[in-house]
Amino acid sequence: MGHTVHKTQLTLGDTLGLGFMTFAFFLGAGNLIFPPFAGQLAGDNMPLAMIGFLITAVGLPLAGLIAVAKAQGKVMKLLPAFAATALAVAIYIIIGPAFAAPRTGLVAYEIGALPFIQDPASVVNILGLELNKPQLFYTLGFFVVTMLLALFPGKLMDSIGKVLTPVLILLLVGLAVSVILLPGSEVPAASGDYIKHPLTKGIIEGYNTMDTLASLMFGMLIIDILRNKGVSEPGLQTRYLVRAALVAAAGLAFVYVSLFFLGATAGDMAKGAESGGQILTNYVTHEFGDMGIILLSTVVTLACLTTAVGLVSACSDFFQELIPGATYRFLVVLFSVICAVVANVGLTQLLAISIPVLMTIYPVAIALVLVTFLTPYFRNPKFAHRLALSVALFFGIFDALKVTVASLKPLTEVAEPNGLLLAFVSGVESLAPVMSTLPLYEEGMAWLPPTLTVMIICLFVSPKAAQTA
Repeated sequence: MGHTVHKTQLTLGDTLGLGFMTFAFFLGAGNLIFPPFAGQLAGDNMPLAMIGFLITAVGLPLAGLIAVAKAQGKVMKLLPAFAATALAVAIYIIIGPAFAAPRTGLVAYEIGALPFIQDPASVVNILGLELNKPQLFYTLGFFVVTMLLALFPGKLMDSIGKVLTPVLILLLVGLAVSVILLPGSEVPAASGDYIKHPLTKGIIEGYNTMDTLASLMFGMLIIDILRNKGVSEPGLQTRYLVRAALVAAAGLAFVYVSLFFLGATAGDMAKGAESGGQILTNYVTHEFGDMGIILLSTVVTLACLTTAVGLVSACSDFFQELIPGATYRFLVVLFSVICAVVANVGLTQLLAISIPVLMTIYPVAIALVLVTFLTPYFRNPKFAHRLALSVALFFGIFDALKVTVASLKPLTEVAEPNGLLLAFVSGVESLAPVMSTLPLYEEGMAWLPPTLTVMIICLFVSPKAAQTA
């Protein structure tokens, strides 16, 4: 290890590069498509909705990175080995090949390529499946590039942090300035859940970015990158990781605030839009014409590509240690192929499937970040970690069931609904009167009060007192 000692300090340029790279990892698909849509729906309740969104989309990922730094990359060490592995596998699958990584390819296609395609509806028949031909070819190309970049992770910090991200930031600053300077339309009235619960709706909307889950992964990835840079001392790793996290958080907050304003003042440009991606495209086309669209597609493609590379390399890194005989390179190729396949499901369907999954796993991830900060203060840290996460999971399942039933309800009204589906929906609905007595159940955050209560109790009570063990 003697050869790494001489380079334990990072230069200011390296630290900024690390911060920019962290920002680029986070700034992916969801970060660009959710805020404009939320801003438009929140309307005159936008300030509260935006605060809620910033709590889960900036505050929690920042806390997640710092928690990883505090725990030296081992945030799950106090959980039973089986539970820690199961939670880690669930997080890596959700944010890797199942949802977040394929979504980067889809958003890059919808915003970065679709405006330039002459015949976007042409289909190709493969193995009896009718697939959208331009989307298929684009996502294949996108994940081939992702695969090539992820195969050489040592160059990641330099290529992403120092080259791609500054370009990305310049273009986003240009967009933000235009939102402030160019006159927008009148802010509409709030709609949907934003009328009654703008703050909690904003908080749950922030789940969709998946960044708190990502922060637990990226934190470990950044510690690895620091080790490769010769920073082997834990105290220094923590310091640089916290600095990188602060740079990333500032960047994300700036982007979200400007995109919320863009959505709220989009007016006619947002009419009939099904996603924030369409609002963004309409806005840029309207204000800047073809040149704007070329710039926007560059921004989005870069943002999605950097995130996809970060996700694929982090997942490959993790599963390489878990699966005997699997090499990093083999896994990069495998995950890139899976992402390309999943990406052809379509963005709307992918988001609909992902929300119940997120409602289950997100509370557990948030609880994990909170207990990591409280570890020194618990009477029995191991017991506190296990109990708090179990409670978060148990009540998170209720929140997820509510969302699932709401999305499945229309399917039970077709001519011949599936019997199993009917039984599931009516089963959950029969639980609703009991579940609706839980505080914050209406807002989709029933998990929060019991989880916080358990954490507070664990600060004062040790189960060891009950046993003489």
